[in-house]
This record gives sequence, structure tokens and C-alpha cells, in this order.
Amino acid sequence: MSSFAPSTLNPRIKNVQYAVRGELAIKSEKYRDMLKNSDHGLPFDKVITANIGNPQQKGLDQPPLTFGRQVASLLEYPPLMESGKNIFPSDAIARAKELYTEIGSIGAYTHSQGVPFIRKNVAKFIEQRDGYPSDPNHIFLTAGASAGVNLLINFLISDDKSGILIPIPQYPLYTATLAQYGGIPLPYYLEETERGWGTSTEEVERAVKKAIDEGVKPKALAIINPGNPVGSVLTYEEQASLVKLCEKYDIVLLADEVYQSNIHTDDAKFTSFKKVVCDLQSNVALISFHSISKGVTGECGRRGGYFECVNVPDETVALLYKMVSVGLCPAVGGQIGVDCMVRPPVEGEESYGLWKKETDTIHKALAERTLFMAQRLNSLPGMSCAPSPGALYLFPRLHLPEKALAAAKEAGRTPDNFYAIALLDQTGICVVSGDGFGQKDGQAHFRLTCLCAGVEAYVDKLEKFHREFMKKYE
Repeated sequence: MSSFAPSTLNPRIKNVQYAVRGELAIKSEKYRDMLKNSDHGLPFDKVITANIGNPQQKGLDQPPLTFGRQVASLLEYPPLMESGKNIFPSDAIARAKELYTEIGSIGAYTHSQGVPFIRKNVAKFIEQRDGYPSDPNHIFLTAGASAGVNLLINFLISDDKSGILIPIPQYPLYTATLAQYGGIPLPYYLEETERGWGTSTEEVERAVKKAIDEGVKPKALAIINPGNPVGSVLTYEEQASLVKLCEKYDIVLLADEVYQSNIHTDDAKFTSFKKVVCDLQSNVALISFHSISKGVTGECGRRGGYFECVNVPDETVALLYKMVSVGLCPAVGGQIGVDCMVRPPVEGEESYGLWKKETDTIHKALAERTLFMAQRLNSLPGMSCAPSPGALYLFPRLHLPEKALAAAKEAGRTPDNFYAIALLDQTGICVVSGDGFGQKDGQAHFRLTCLCAGVEAYVDKLEKFHREFMKKYE
């Protein structure tokens, strides 16, 4: 037997599941390769990648913001700061020179916590957003928000009775990371209604009490706001109630706020948990995460993000620093992306007009696609779709006929996974079945992004498939 056979490895690895890049995504890549041949024999001519919030991926093609790419280009090849003066706008050159003075070559390691100058700029961004001071020494730049979540869950799982409260439906990063470190997922259920997916403090407290009764210590409450996969946006009152609950049970608050600039309706408003905690003068330990991967930046591949520690002891911050030092430093390109996200061009600067046009165009497209898709899906028999005022996704619910449920059972699959595979096989549309995010027993959902260009044709294909599927099993 090989010394590197699965049976010889850390058994926790086998329990890690990540549906967003799971079976459906793997199968869609196989189909993408088949389509390169003229005799592919598939009933569709392209794969529609609706399974992941990856804005710049081929087929989704959200254009990158020009200013950030210009600054990145200049730092990749510093001689352009002089020779490219007729090509690059003056403010992009000025920003690149400023960062070059602080960083030097982007081929060198930086401070393990991230470039101090960029952390100061993140602190200013937070202060301007919330109206409260931010300490750059309590900010960690990371390789996307996921790296920060991974690090914090590793810290919090102190023994085999440590649990993290996670929303259901949830982004599978949380259950995957808990499985990796031997933590216990403590589910609290979001409430699906015609108005959207609500977070009930009473439901979270139910999950807390259940864990305690079972001998599990709830160490942290994970909140995704705006929500993934459901697109909900918490009200200030809901957030305040959750902060008070964390106070009551001495629970750390993990605020995943990577979609904070993805708000699609006038009646939804993002408020950071940092502001709520400070407004309430709460002593709750708060870790809040942000990323360049979402919003209108969409720079997933550059792997840039940060987390801020609030009401966290200096001794713990020192331990966090020790652990990030093991990885030497976050990717410098991602750090530069963070700086451009928190310091975009401002009115009066040369790049502002184009930046404003680009960001407005992306916001408008996402809002229109989200509304259009929800309306169309709600018009279908056997499907309902709660509104999604934030983030990049819809999470429609399937109400499938008994014959479809029986066929899924016979195939050894959950109903939504059975549906999603048929959808991919017949249309090339790749979504993620709801069982990958968690849901109440007996329910079936799927998640799809609102990023796809040509959304009318895409929804037409989905609608045609769904009607035929329902008729087949009526």
C-alpha cells in the first residue's frame, strides 16, 4: 500500500465537502472540453457557468475596473511610471508611485500582516464608512476573505466540543473548514418568506441552547450579510438583536461582509456590524471580513481581502500575527487590489469619470438581472423565488411532483441534485443544488448567480427545461 494512500491521510479531509466546486462543476468542465470538438453530440453549444460568484470568468465576463488594473500594471513594471505618461492617467501613476515608495518591488515579501500603509488606508475606509476609529494594527490583509475565515475558525476550535453557529442555507466554506479542524457546525435556520430570507434572533438562541444542552460550547456566530446563497440584507434592528445575543452568551461574532457593496434595491441598506457594535458600546469580540472578489471589483483571482479585529485582546492579536507569519505574507497583488478598493478615484481626479461609469454600469446590470430572473422564476409552476436585495445570487425553491421525488430517490440523489444534474445535462446550465448549502428537511433549492450576460436567453433555456421536467413527472 502506498504511504500516501487515502487510508493513511488525515481522516478529517474525507469529511470536507465544497459543493460550489463539486460534482456539478466538475461535470460542466468535462462538457466544456467536449464542446471543443465539432462532433461533441451534446444538446447545447455552450456551458453557462451559474454555479459560482466569479465575475470575470469566461462566459460571465464582468470587465475589471480600469483604475485598479492600471495601478497594478504600473507596479508590475515600474519603468512605465515614466515611459507610460502618455498612456496612463496621472492619478493612476501617482497612486502607483505612492505604493511603490511603500512596497518597492511586488516580487518581495511584505509585512506578514500586510503592508502597513495599505492597512492604514483600510482603517480610514472603515472609519469613513462607520464613523468610528479603526486600528491598523488590528487589521490583517489576507488572500481573500476565505483565508481569514479559515484562520479564525482554526483559532476558535479549541477542542472536540467547540462549535460555530452557521446560517442554513450557508456558504459551504464554513462547514468545510469546520470539518477540516474538527469543529461542530451548529445550524440556525433562515426563514424563507415572500419578503426574503430572515434571520431570527430567537432561532439563533434556540441553536445556542440546543448546543449547550448537548455539551457543545458555541464559540462564535457566523453571519453572512448580505447573504450567500440567499441574498438577504439584515436590518439594523436585526443586527443589534444579534449583537446583544452574542453578549448574553459570550460568543465571538464573525461578520462575513464581502457583499457589502452589492445592494440592488432602494429599500435595502448595508450597515456593518462594526458600526452596530460601536453604537451599542458593546464589548462583543467582532471579526469582520471583506474582499476584492465581490462588489463591483470582482477580482477573485487576485486573492485580496482583509479582516478587522474589534474588542479582541492584544494578546490574541499577537497570536494571530504569529500564525500569519508562518505563511510569510499575503499575495502582494491582492494587497494592491485592496488598496484600490478602499481608495477608489474621487471626484476631481482624472480617473473618476471612467471609474464612476464602470461601477454604475455593473451595479445597474446586476440589479436588473436579479429582478428579471426572480420575476421569471416566480412565474414558473413548481418554483418560488424569494427576493434577493443583495449579493450575487438567487436561491429558488423547487416544489417537485411525487414522481420526480421518487425518480430522484431511485437514482440515489436528493431531489434538487437530481434536478440540477438534469438541467446541466440538457441545457449546459451549471447551478449548485441546495443540498450543498443546507436546507430544512424535505425542501429542495438551487443557487444560481445573477452575473451571466445574455440573461434573457439563459433564463429562456432554464424555463423551457423546467416546464418539460415538470410535465415529464406530473
